[in-house]
Amino acid sequence: MTITFQSQRPETPGRIETLFSAGFRFYFLAAGVFSVFAMLVWTLWLGLLATGETVAPLPMAMMPQLWHAHEMVYGYTAAVMAGFFVTAVPNWTGTKEAGRNFVTISGLVWLAGRLAVWFSAVIDPIIVAVIDLAFVPVLSTAILGRLAQKSQTRNMVFMALLTALFAGNLLMHLDWIGWTEGTAEAGVRIGIFTAAAMIAVIGGRVVPAFTRNALLREGNEEALPVSRPWLDKAGILLPVAAILGNLPFVPEAIFGWLCLAAGGVTLARLAGWQGWRTLNSPIVWILHAAFLLLGAGYLAYGAALVSGAFDAIAALHLLAAGAIGSMTLAMMTRASLGHAGKPLKVSPPIALAYVCVIAAALVRAFGLLIFDYFEVMIVSGGLWILAFGLFTRIYFPILTTPRASKKD
Repeated sequence: MTITFQSQRPETPGRIETLFSAGFRFYFLAAGVFSVFAMLVWTLWLGLLATGETVAPLPMAMMPQLWHAHEMVYGYTAAVMAGFFVTAVPNWTGTKEAGRNFVTISGLVWLAGRLAVWFSAVIDPIIVAVIDLAFVPVLSTAILGRLAQKSQTRNMVFMALLTALFAGNLLMHLDWIGWTEGTAEAGVRIGIFTAAAMIAVIGGRVVPAFTRNALLREGNEEALPVSRPWLDKAGILLPVAAILGNLPFVPEAIFGWLCLAAGGVTLARLAGWQGWRTLNSPIVWILHAAFLLLGAGYLAYGAALVSGAFDAIAALHLLAAGAIGSMTLAMMTRASLGHAGKPLKVSPPIALAYVCVIAAALVRAFGLLIFDYFEVMIVSGGLWILAFGLFTRIYFPILTTPRASKKD
C-alpha cells in the first residue's frame, strides 16, 4: 500500500480579515466610503432646499452645515491621517506595525464617533463628545509609543498637530454642549489649518522625493527637484503658526499676513520641485497640484482677512476641498498600491478622480462669481462624490485582497 501526502497551501484570508489586517486598508476604504456618504447627504439636503421641497429633520443636533464641516474634517480627514500614521510611523521607526486588534478597536472607535454625531439629536451631547473625542487619543497611543522607542525628534511635530486636531474638535463639542458660545466655527478652522500644516510637513518630504524617483526612472538626471533647508523650515513653521492664528486673541490682520507668508513660502518651495516635468504621471502630478492648492488657499485666506479681496469661506474650501481633498486622495491611491505590492501607476479612472476633486474645489471656491449658490454647491458636491466613488470602486479589491507573495 502506497501512502501519498498532498501538500496544502495556507488558506487565503477573507476580505474582512484582510481589511482589518493593516491600518491603511481599513482607514483608506472607510474614508472613501464615508466621504461619499457625507457629501451625498449634504448635497441632497441642499438640493431639496433649492427645489423648495419640505426637508425632513436630519438625525443630528447641530446645523447641517456644521455637521458637514465637522465630518469632512474630523471624520473623513482624521481617518486618512490614521491610515497614514499607523502605516508610516512603524516604517520611520523600524518598529512593529500595529496589528489587527488595534486596527479593529481603533476603527470601531472612529465608527462610533461617526454614528454618535449622526444621531446626536437623540443622544446626550456630553456622551456624543466623549465618544467622538476618544479617537485621536486612541490613535496617538499607536504613534507616541513607537516614536518614543527611537530617536524621532523631528517627527514629534505630528503629536503636536494631533493635539491641535483634538483641541479643534473639543471646541466644536463644547459649543454643542452649551458650555461655550460660538467656538464651533473656530473648531472647524483649527481642524482645516491643522490638516493643512500636516500637508506642509509631510508633503514637503514626499513630493520632492517621489518626483525625484519618478524623474530618475525616466532617465532624467539633470532637472531634479531642489529643496532649500531654510525655505523648508519656514514652510513648516509658518503653516504651524497659522493654526494659532485662529485663537480669539490674535488680531485678524496678523492672522491674515501670517497666511499670506505661509502661502508665499509654500509656492516658493513648490517652484523648485520640477512639477511640470511630471505631467505624464498622474500619481506624481496630483501631489504637485495639491501643494499648489495649499499655497493658493493660504494666499486666498490671507487676502480675505487683510483686504477682503476674497471670500473667506471660499478660501477655506481651497484649503479643505482643494489641498486636503486632493492630497489625501493622492496619498491613499499611492500608499495603497505601494503597500499592496502593486506597480505605482494609477488607472485612467483614478486620474479622472484626481481631476474631479480639483474641479470640485475650484467650482466651490470660484463658482459663486458666476453661478447661483445651489448650482455651485450641487455641482461641486457631485464632482467630489464622483472622485471618491471612483476611488472606492477601484480600490475596494486592492484594499481587501491580501498582498501577493513573491512566489505568486
